[in-house]
Amino acid sequence: MASSDRELTAPVDLCRPDGRLDPAAVGWSRRPLHRANLHGWGRTKRWEYWCVAAPTHLVALTVSDLDFLALNSVHVLRWDGPAGSTRPWETERTSLAPFGRGVALPEAIAGSKGSQGLGESGTDVVVGPERPTGGRVRVEILGEPGGTRLRARCVAPDGRPVEVDVFAALPDGHETLSVVVPWDERRFQYTSKHTARPARGTLRIGDETLAFGEADDAWAVLDHGRGRWPRKVHWNWGAASGRTDGRTLGLQFGGRWTVGTGTTENALCVDGRLTRIGEELSWSYDLADPLAPWTVRTPDSDRVDLVFTPFHDRRTRTEAGLLANRTDQCFGHYRGGVRAEDGSRIAVHDLFGWAEDVRMRW
Repeated sequence: MASSDRELTAPVDLCRPDGRLDPAAVGWSRRPLHRANLHGWGRTKRWEYWCVAAPTHLVALTVSDLDFLALNSVHVLRWDGPAGSTRPWETERTSLAPFGRGVALPEAIAGSKGSQGLGESGTDVVVGPERPTGGRVRVEILGEPGGTRLRARCVAPDGRPVEVDVFAALPDGHETLSVVVPWDERRFQYTSKHTARPARGTLRIGDETLAFGEADDAWAVLDHGRGRWPRKVHWNWGAASGRTDGRTLGLQFGGRWTVGTGTTENALCVDGRLTRIGEELSWSYDLADPLAPWTVRTPDSDRVDLVFTPFHDRRTRTEAGLLANRTDQCFGHYRGGVRAEDGSRIAVHDLFGWAEDVRMRW
């Protein structure tokens, strides 16, 4: 198989006509170039995950098709300040659709409308009823000039309506990390991770309205995934966005699931320019105490040397037949230093983001 360290610069299909991984698709790029032409079932997973964070609150939207089940969710987290000094408030609503009914995810990034050179394959995504009740949710991912419109509606478990309307900008020339992770020709994942996308909009919870981006301090992160997965998998994911040391910085870190594949999903986005990190990261944390500090480092260089201090653990434990999920998604702040592609060192001061440990059977 071709080296997965090569940089791709032209559009490419993910799969060959027989559904196996096309060796020409193996590599990484600074903008989305892959058409995820997956066919049928067979451990096929598709999802769009957006998280938009301001200094005191965030909202995360998920639309996913896992073959036998679709999960669409709205997650809201609030806290009082950067230190997370008071107990955060959290609500989440997830709608399940057996066999993915009503969920059709496109071959390219939802809402992209061809802005990344992929024609019109990145069509809009709309799931759920216009006015959801009970445990149902509505999520819209819509392409607009200059970025993506994110809208969502649901009713929180405490009975308050929740409405989201946010625009996640994609400035001209803003680079992102897209990469194919190949276990073999039948098991592979295409992921496109976007960090530090400026965001602006509102989150309404009952009669209260919370703003994103009034002081240019809100950021959107995208996890776009298409692939065919092993039955069981264990991964780390960390991300953060914001301004620090006079720079606009996005952190994109992964681990465990890429070991042995010849590639990583690690990168920095510095003032819109991507720094690719081709080495595996060293993650250190204690799941018996997930709110204790985590460390994330590049063991063979000084590219990444960070301590992540969480203040909240979004803890999920699911046993539902074919699906089992053990997730600790911890939210907090990164401190330390990173080194950009040009060799400059950037001091990281209280950059908000998350780090997670996920074990899936699906």
